Amino acid sequence: MPHLTSSRAGAATTGVRTAVGVPGYVHPLLAPAQWAELTRPGTPLHWVVLDVANGPGSRPDPHCLEAAGRLRNAGVRVLGHLDTTYGARSHGDLVTDARHFHDWYRVDGFLLDRCPTERTALPEIRRAVAALRTIGDDPHIVLGHGTHPHPGYAENADQLVTFAGPWSDYRWSQAAEWTADYPPDRFCHFVHGVPLGHLDEALRTARWQGAATIYFTDRTDRWGRANPWETMPGYWDEIVSRIGTGVSE
Repeated sequence: MPHLTSSRAGAATTGVRTAVGVPGYVHPLLAPAQWAELTRPGTPLHWVVLDVANGPGSRPDPHCLEAAGRLRNAGVRVLGHLDTTYGARSHGDLVTDARHFHDWYRVDGFLLDRCPTERTALPEIRRAVAALRTIGDDPHIVLGHGTHPHPGYAENADQLVTFAGPWSDYRWSQAAEWTADYPPDRFCHFVHGVPLGHLDEALRTARWQGAATIYFTDRTDRWGRANPWETMPGYWDEIVSRIGTGVSE
């Protein structure tokens, strides 16, 4: 059972709504039914990431334009995928990709994937986020660390991805003590390889650790050879049902 602190357990009783953040499915041309499923009324979504070609691509893609438009018309926030390459990506390239995402797909914000975690990289990420804040109308910024970063990052984004990995690690994971100073809607957890029989446990773990945005899937990374997030989990309806009925409370 994950380590719990008194302050973190208290966070589980707040009124923050648990919902899904979709890290990004395969191209809409390859999975039209999965993208269409995300627009179903009542689906508990916080946001969906659009990744055209490890970024916005070289020109507007008609299939991605249609998918993003349907999501936004359904009231779903769409985020553009920006790869920071652990801080190695140039500031100019990152901002250029962000502008293309906004100009072509009218995204509502950005997920900065492979975001660094160390304190020394914080000034450059702060600079990048400041530039992204000028693109569009109040863009939603998510830093995709995948683990707990230096706490200073929490002051520079709307949300942080503080876990991204397999269920075998997640079920024994611990929330960093500093996260108790923030509400659950500041944190996201992405977990792959979650068996259906452990779905309720995974949802409770997210609540106890104070993460309001989740994505759980039974897909695996096949020992690092596959992207577990690119297809919808086999128990998608179960996730929607459990969040809707408050099983994760």
